[in-house]
Amino acid sequence: MAKHLDLEEQEQLDQLKHFWAQYGNLITWVLIAVAGATAAWNGWQYWQRSQATKAAALYDEVERAALAPDTSRLEGALSEMKDRFASTAQASQAALLAARTLFEQGKAESARAALVWVADKGADDAFRAVARLRLAALDLDAGRHDDALKALDGAVPAEFQGLFEDRRGDILLAQGKTDDARQRFEAAWKALGEHNPYRQLVEVKLASLGVAPASLNPPKEF
Repeated sequence: MAKHLDLEEQEQLDQLKHFWAQYGNLITWVLIAVAGATAAWNGWQYWQRSQATKAAALYDEVERAALAPDTSRLEGALSEMKDRFASTAQASQAALLAARTLFEQGKAESARAALVWVADKGADDAFRAVARLRLAALDLDAGRHDDALKALDGAVPAEFQGLFEDRRGDILLAQGKTDDARQRFEAAWKALGEHNPYRQLVEVKLASLGVAPASLNPPKEF
């Protein structure tokens, strides 16, 4: 019986050797690939956390420079942020903060450059939409009406639609295109929805153009 088991074990061992000779190399490479992928994923996660920490520290520097306000230091920190962490949310936030501070300090063109950067390379659609709205406002303030309208061209997240229509209305009104402006304000009023507090400001603009917001509501069915 023992001899029979020994022969059976030997047969299994021979089969195992044959299997390993045929597939062992492939299995080894698969295991190496799996181990490598796991290590790469863990490394990527660590790198992501490390980048986020460094980006947050640099954002703090941008914020401190903005509060000072020290525009030279601010522009330097923002430049480093864009060079090193362009794809992060912190970089978009930093550029928006810098744009506001630079504008307040009389550096409108530097502010505009920061907004253009976010509009083109912002971390997500929301950041890009905010930058486009502010860019349009800055160009409107400078009398660059065509540039202001151009900043609002293209697709926009649904939650920003009303704000974009309102800004278009402001620009068209500044151009003396009252009827076109009214249509944009009406579109803004409808897009914002009744619970949005910004809608009240649009109502003031509509009233100044002789439009009663109540008239924009669809008639109720009985």
